[in-house]
Amino acid sequence: MRTVYYIFVACTMLLGTAAQAQREVALFNSDWKFYKGDVAAGEKTSTADQSWRTVEVPHDWSIEGPFSDEWASGTGYLPAGIGWYRKTFQLQPNQQKKNIYLYFDGVYKNSEVWINEHYLGKRPNGYASFYYDVTKYLNAAGKNIVVVKVDHTDFADSRWYTGSGINRNVYLIAVEPVHIAVWGTFFTTPSVTTEQAQADVQVTVQNNAGKAANARIAVALLDAKGKVVAQAENRALAANAATTDLKLSLKVTKPELWSIEKPALYTLRTTLYADDKPVDVVTERVGFRHFRFDASKGFFLNDVNIKLKGVCIHDDAGALGSAVPKDVWARRLKSLKAMGCNSIRMSHDPHQDYLYDLCDELGFIVQDEAFDEWEVGKNKWIKGWNIGTPGKDGYHTYFAEWADRDLRDMVLRSRNHASILMWSIGNEIDYPNDPYTHEVLNTGRNPQIYGKGYQAGNPPASRLGEIATHLVQVVKQYDPTRPVTAALAGVVMSNYTAFPGALDIVGYNYQEYRYADDHRQYPDRVIYGSENSRAYNAWAAVDSTDYISAQYLWTGIDFMGEAHVWPERSSGVGVLDLAGFEKPEYYYRKSLWSNDPVVYLAVRKKPTEPRRNIFGGDAQAHWNWSGIDSVQVLGFTNAEEAELFINGKSQGKKKRTQNEQQVIHWNVRYEAGEVSIRSYTGGKEISRYTIATTGEAKALKVTADRKDIPAGRGSVAHLAINAVDAGGKAVFQAQQEVEVIVEGPGKLIGLESSDLASHEDYKASKRKLYQGKMLAYVQAVKAGRIKVTVKAVGLAPHTCELNATAP
Repeated sequence: MRTVYYIFVACTMLLGTAAQAQREVALFNSDWKFYKGDVAAGEKTSTADQSWRTVEVPHDWSIEGPFSDEWASGTGYLPAGIGWYRKTFQLQPNQQKKNIYLYFDGVYKNSEVWINEHYLGKRPNGYASFYYDVTKYLNAAGKNIVVVKVDHTDFADSRWYTGSGINRNVYLIAVEPVHIAVWGTFFTTPSVTTEQAQADVQVTVQNNAGKAANARIAVALLDAKGKVVAQAENRALAANAATTDLKLSLKVTKPELWSIEKPALYTLRTTLYADDKPVDVVTERVGFRHFRFDASKGFFLNDVNIKLKGVCIHDDAGALGSAVPKDVWARRLKSLKAMGCNSIRMSHDPHQDYLYDLCDELGFIVQDEAFDEWEVGKNKWIKGWNIGTPGKDGYHTYFAEWADRDLRDMVLRSRNHASILMWSIGNEIDYPNDPYTHEVLNTGRNPQIYGKGYQAGNPPASRLGEIATHLVQVVKQYDPTRPVTAALAGVVMSNYTAFPGALDIVGYNYQEYRYADDHRQYPDRVIYGSENSRAYNAWAAVDSTDYISAQYLWTGIDFMGEAHVWPERSSGVGVLDLAGFEKPEYYYRKSLWSNDPVVYLAVRKKPTEPRRNIFGGDAQAHWNWSGIDSVQVLGFTNAEEAELFINGKSQGKKKRTQNEQQVIHWNVRYEAGEVSIRSYTGGKEISRYTIATTGEAKALKVTADRKDIPAGRGSVAHLAINAVDAGGKAVFQAQQEVEVIVEGPGKLIGLESSDLASHEDYKASKRKLYQGKMLAYVQAVKAGRIKVTVKAVGLAPHTCELNATAP
């Protein structure tokens, strides 16, 4: 059995383009007033806010700290609480007769919004995008005040760090009374081939004019050079109701297909005419591709069988909390792509809008996920992971009232993105006894289980199938073109319910041992790894099995929260650390996933006993091991064999495939100097990697990833700061406190050392080095020259300059 999905997909530039006079979409991020704490009558226009702090959103107040063990380990031992935001603004003259929407990409959480004291509504879900039509409440030619209250009082409401506040972009949208609705375009195709594609375009027209209008839609598809390759137009139809759906079709000859290797994108321009007058234009980047899952043969993209080499990610970035600029995610994604990763799982909620644009551009296949819990709360650890008594606060409080709407809006917001391949309705909802239970838990084996055996007082597992069936119907109502999935943790239990059968494809979390048995028992079920460990056998179960199409590593990047126990406040399970630096695990995974030449080494004390996983993450790429006689050198390569040299003397050549878990290792006596690994295929050297013993740290060195930086909230220069010895080699052991001074039209927005147990102030301009390095994030506020100086006691300082350009 196989399911085929043909999709014409679009990377949406949110809601339109400011270049068109009919529609204006402007960031609404600057000059907000913020107060941390509750405020009586904070929504009143007369409330004095002169003493409130001026901030630019996205803004996350939790990351400002301080860290304390009075808060929850699950959310990173950081505070939450209540916060108020206020912004005073005036409409431009050309906006005064238009319909005005306020669009929030996300507010964590329980946001309540007022405009000029008129209550607009509440949105409990901190990851949902939402908008309000504020037109009738505005002072068209006068002052307006928008107020947002954020209530994150239940600080232990999540199993990971969420942040608090207006932590994503806000937009002001100005349109004519007759316009294309927010999220009002949808693209599907009945067929896609390399010779021709047919696209059906559905456009929802919103008529707020108070009278009927004859609506007409024209669409044009432009290639990367701006040439029109297809266009269509419908005849005028009376738009009498508030919303009217118009449909038309396009045919494209020899379309360039969007793929992982070549993510070709077109531009789709949709123009709305009302009574023959052009009143609205929405411009989107779009792509063509088709895919299918086969229960026996795996996944096919554009008829090519591939393995999805995926990672799970959360939406924070260490020092920046959950208010993360676009450039930070661009750097991280490019690094993951270079590792061989080709798919991203948005764990466990919709992410920032621009992240999907980046995935479209870079060629990542995306699983978008809605929920981590449904009607009953999961365990939220407070005193440490699996320590003490967990809390139960969380989204389940709002599930019955809001789940359908939140799921609908996730789909409507992002359904035109080329990168999105599947919708997930939940993560580990079936975790045994957390909360659902079944009698089968008294028998058999299951690696993920809370408590022992069947728990009679817990909700029955049968509810999983009932709820899943409904949620799948919600998704299919708004997008019947993509498969619906979920990440199952307790398949042993869910197999006795309707849960797996309600899904198009079924994700297994850490359930590799069930693949073969379940494939035999359920031959029509599409099974894939939706969350997996970094162990080699978890990848081997995918690489060697035709019917298993995917693996999603937990995780791609270290993240805040889900901490084991104080003083740790973050999780270190990523292949990239909190700063986005590559860890040794990165190169091991690259040796398994990438076709580019890979050779790397890492060193640790020689283990005293055998390990289940030969590479346990404790090895580091440095050669300063004085006082230790014997070390183990691990070699990561995708070549046939590798040879180790210590001070020019060979320690032996070994074949990769003959070593356990494809990690070549040498047990050697430590000898200061230089250690080098060389890789070979067919007897020919392919590449080499060398590290050397370093002296004491003598100076600081700054390396910027760019010299030119546009002014604006989304643009960031990443400055890697290293302590180096007299020869310029990075000193791994350096721990000095470094001060970063930014002069000119720039600002320091964060310092990240990647130390999971550091409780230093994330908003300070000083931080201790960790493993000899850290990262500084610098933004430009206007054009000019930015001077960045780093200094530390006893080390020579370093200065670099950045060129800030106009936004």
